[in-house]
Amino acid sequence: MLNRYPLWKVVLILFVIGLGVVYALPNLYPEDPAIQVSGSRASIEVTNRDQARIEQALNQAGIAFFGSQLENQSLLIRFADNQAQTAAQSVIQQAAGDNLVVALNQAPTTPDWLSSLGAKRINLGLDLRGGVHFQMEVDMEAAVAQQLEAEAGEVRRLLRSERLRFRQVTLSDQGLRVQMASEEDLVQAQRLLQRELRDFDFEANPTTLRLHLTLKEQMVRDIEDYAIEQNLITLRNRVNELGVAEPLVQRSGRNRIVVELPGIQDTAAAKRVLGATANLQFRLEARQNEDPINVERFNFRDEHGRSALLERDIITTGNHVTNASIGFDENNRAQVNVRLNSQGGRLMSQATRPNVGRAMAVIFIEHKTRSQFVEQDGELVEQRENFVEQGIISLANIQSELGSSFRITGNFSVQEANELAMLLRAGALAAPMYFVEERTIGPSLGQTNIEQGVLSIQIGLALVVLFMLIWYRLFGVFACVALTANLVLLVALLSVLGATLTLPGIAGIVLTLGMAVDANVLINARIKEEMYHRGLSPQNAIHAGYEKAFSTILDANITTFLVAIILFSVGTGPVKGFAVTLSLGLLTSMFTAIMVTRLQVNWVYGQRRVERLSI
Repeated sequence: MLNRYPLWKVVLILFVIGLGVVYALPNLYPEDPAIQVSGSRASIEVTNRDQARIEQALNQAGIAFFGSQLENQSLLIRFADNQAQTAAQSVIQQAAGDNLVVALNQAPTTPDWLSSLGAKRINLGLDLRGGVHFQMEVDMEAAVAQQLEAEAGEVRRLLRSERLRFRQVTLSDQGLRVQMASEEDLVQAQRLLQRELRDFDFEANPTTLRLHLTLKEQMVRDIEDYAIEQNLITLRNRVNELGVAEPLVQRSGRNRIVVELPGIQDTAAAKRVLGATANLQFRLEARQNEDPINVERFNFRDEHGRSALLERDIITTGNHVTNASIGFDENNRAQVNVRLNSQGGRLMSQATRPNVGRAMAVIFIEHKTRSQFVEQDGELVEQRENFVEQGIISLANIQSELGSSFRITGNFSVQEANELAMLLRAGALAAPMYFVEERTIGPSLGQTNIEQGVLSIQIGLALVVLFMLIWYRLFGVFACVALTANLVLLVALLSVLGATLTLPGIAGIVLTLGMAVDANVLINARIKEEMYHRGLSPQNAIHAGYEKAFSTILDANITTFLVAIILFSVGTGPVKGFAVTLSLGLLTSMFTAIMVTRLQVNWVYGQRRVERLSI
């Protein structure tokens, strides 16, 4: 029978629209300004005592808050506005202490029943929502020191390979100091190192038997530039691991990096992960009666106060890690499976082959910032102190020669193992970084532009609806209902897929609305032509109108979809946002303009005798 959908198709169309309504609903619930407090490490939990201390500090400062709650090992405190949120940050930081991370956040207000279905708000870009701004300073002196530490190990290896006697190799200001055992060894060492190490200037002192190696100025600049570029790459990888949409990570000046994140659900974790140097060192445990000059004592990163003596020579570092993943050993304890690059695998093999049976330690190194509040001129001023925290996370016997793949075992919790694996996957920082500024940022294009963008959608929708109602009457009503369904489905898809909506994305939505109703214009015009010019009955005209207009609509949408794919492939962030909304809008408009309007037409005109159509 003409103009009649089978029951399964009716149910399917209504189900899709209902599903779209459910997943679009979270966008009606605005977010609250909030501050999130979490542990500086994954193993540290925020306790009820911490919560009470922080709430007391806020009450004493006269800052109103609501919704303070502990969940997922962290504390989330909600505020009525951004002013209260900003004022509370320093108060909470002072009350929290060094073991807790305080970060600005946006707290969702989506009902639990919607969240349980996986429904969430659309990700908004920095130009629409604003976000969190971090400014981080790269420690250039530490970058040079790390390179010198590696060069010191190479110097020791070269001297031992040539059987030249030396007492110690130590770091000096932008260089190394080698203490030799005799004048003859000094001369031979200078000749050897000048041949092998071309990035240093050499100066020998026969009186003190010391050889001074100083990095050339060009090499120092190269190390600093490499540190910035490598840290940029690593930060971008870490942001990608966090799943942040449309982030901004860029260099600022000589030694700073700016990171801007559109509001994410766990900015405390983001701050902890972005700031963690998370580098590893692999060292052999020192033998008994080892020369004290060649050993160094490290504490374990646990609560038992243990320590161990390790050799100063470093086998390899986290810089050579290419992949890391969490796993579980035969006792179901968390471990980290590590894969090294070819150079790291070679160094590991060379070090472990002659040392099977000895213990090898894995040292975890973090560069942190400690905040203190001191009173100056009657006001509390925050002062930051940089410090290094390092300790042994694993000390185990070498069972056989190790290569590029091995596992790190220790007293890990699942959360600690996950975080360590994620940091190693993202890559080690070439130099430590410290937070020097953190603030919330408003929409970069201004609230007025945002309101005008939303207003453009409303005006465009209103004009389209008015035109369709006047020109096509009842069929115009069908088109307007379908247009509303199209907008709901588009918002739902953007929410479910985690796409980021920017101001150009709003332009894509406006264009989608126009193109969606264009399909109904084609269908309605075809129905009128079939009925008034070809003399078909209303039922046959409806059937022919939809059938003959379909190919034209499909061709137009395919060509536009191809353009959207090209824009997404070659465009930058804002252009990608436009392309995403346009392509998704084409898919939803095909469904609503054809299926949803046809369903309404069938309900009104199908299965009965009709003399004329309201079109």
